Amino acid sequence: MSKAPHLGIVLLSVIAILVSCTSKEESDRFMKEQLVHDAEVLKDSTRSIISRIDSTEITVNELEAKVNSLVVQAKVTGLAMSILNDNQIIYRNAFGYANYDRKTPLLINHSFYGASLSKAVFGYLVSVLSNENVIDLDKPLQEYVDFPLYELKSGDKWRGFQDLKNDKRLEKITARMCLSHTTGFQNWRWIPRPNDPENDRILKIYFEPGTQYYYSGEGMMLLQYVIEHITGKELEALASEKVFKPLQMKNTSYLWQERFEDKFCNGHTAEQGVLKKDKRDEAGAAGSMETNLIDYSLFVQHVMKLYKANSGIAQNLFKPNFRIRTKAQFGPLSLQESNENDNIQLNYGLGWGLLQTPYGFGTFKEGHGEGFQHFTIIFPEIGTGIVMLSNSDNAESIFKEILEISIGDTYTPWKWENYIPYQSKE
Repeated sequence: MSKAPHLGIVLLSVIAILVSCTSKEESDRFMKEQLVHDAEVLKDSTRSIISRIDSTEITVNELEAKVNSLVVQAKVTGLAMSILNDNQIIYRNAFGYANYDRKTPLLINHSFYGASLSKAVFGYLVSVLSNENVIDLDKPLQEYVDFPLYELKSGDKWRGFQDLKNDKRLEKITARMCLSHTTGFQNWRWIPRPNDPENDRILKIYFEPGTQYYYSGEGMMLLQYVIEHITGKELEALASEKVFKPLQMKNTSYLWQERFEDKFCNGHTAEQGVLKKDKRDEAGAAGSMETNLIDYSLFVQHVMKLYKANSGIAQNLFKPNFRIRTKAQFGPLSLQESNENDNIQLNYGLGWGLLQTPYGFGTFKEGHGEGFQHFTIIFPEIGTGIVMLSNSDNAESIFKEILEISIGDTYTPWKWENYIPYQSKE
C-alpha cells in the first residue's frame, strides 16, 4: 500500500512542469508559488495520534493497519483519506491503486471524479454570493429572470425546463429549496422516480416546493443556470474566482483541464474492472467536479475555520433548512416516512447534510458515481473531520467502520445512506 508522498517527492513534479515554461522569470515565479503552496498544504500532516470526537484516541499505525485490512478484504481498489483535528489537517494517506490493471499506486495528489461533492462546493459558492447580496436565498428564482423560468436553457432538451411550462409551482422555487433538495424535482429526469416507472425522461414537480425532501441534481442545475444569468459568468469562472483560486485549490475544476493528465485515477467496478476516464467538458454544479485529496481537504478545512470565526458564510451554509424523515436517501425507501433518524435530527443545509450529536453538530456530503464513492463529515464545533475519496464501487461498504475507528463517528446515518458493511453482503 502506498504512503503519502514527502514534500520533496511532491516537488519533483514541479521540475517536470518547469520544462514547459517559456522564460526564466516565469520559471522562478512558478517555483516560488509552488514551493509555498506545497509547504502550506503538507505542513500539518505530522501527528502520530488522532483524536476522536469523543476524546478517545487512535494511533496512526493502528488506523492504517485497520484501513489496509478493510481495503483488501472489501476489494476497494483505492482510497485516499485525510483527517482533521483542531481545524488542522493532521493526517493524509492513500491506499491501494489508481489503476488496478497497471498496479499504479494511488497517491494523495491523484485527481478523482468528485461526483456529488460538487454540490458541497456549489453550496459554499452560493453562500458566498448570498453573503455578497448577489442572491437572496428565499427569493423565488423566477424574480431573477425577465422571461418565464421554464425558458432557461430552452434549446437544450436534457437541461431545459420546457416540461414545466404549465406548472405554476416552478415559480415558487428558491435557491434555498434547490440547495436543500426540496424543489419537488426527481433526482434526474432520465432516472425514473420510484412509483413512477413510466416517467420517460420528463422533468416533473412531484410535490409542493419546500414541503418535502427528495434529493435532486435537477434542482442544483436550475440554480446554477439562474446564477449564471444573474452574474453573467459561467459556473467554472465563478468557482475559480470565489473558491478555487482563493483557497489555492490548484487541481480542482468543474471542467476537465490539461493539467489533470497523467495525475488522475480511474474508476473501478465492484470486480475491480478499470473504467475509462470521463473527462467532463460541461460544468455542472450537481456533479462534474474533478478534485484531489489535497485540494478537497483544504476546502473542508477552510469551511471549518469559517465556522470557528463565526462567518456569515458558514452560518448560512449550516443553517438547518428541512428536517428529513425518510427511511433512505435513495431508492423506493426514500418515499417511506420514518423516525429512525430523529435521534440525530437529520436535516439539510445548503448542499450539506446536517446531524446532531452529544459533541456538537456534524455536516456531511457524499459523492457517488460510476466507479467512484466518496464521503466527508466534519464536526465544526470541535474541529474534527474526515475526507474519504475512493475510485471503487466497493468503498461505501467500509465507510461505516472507518468512520467509527478513525474519528469515533457513530452518528452518520449509514442505513439511510445505504452504506451496508461488506461483511453483511457476503
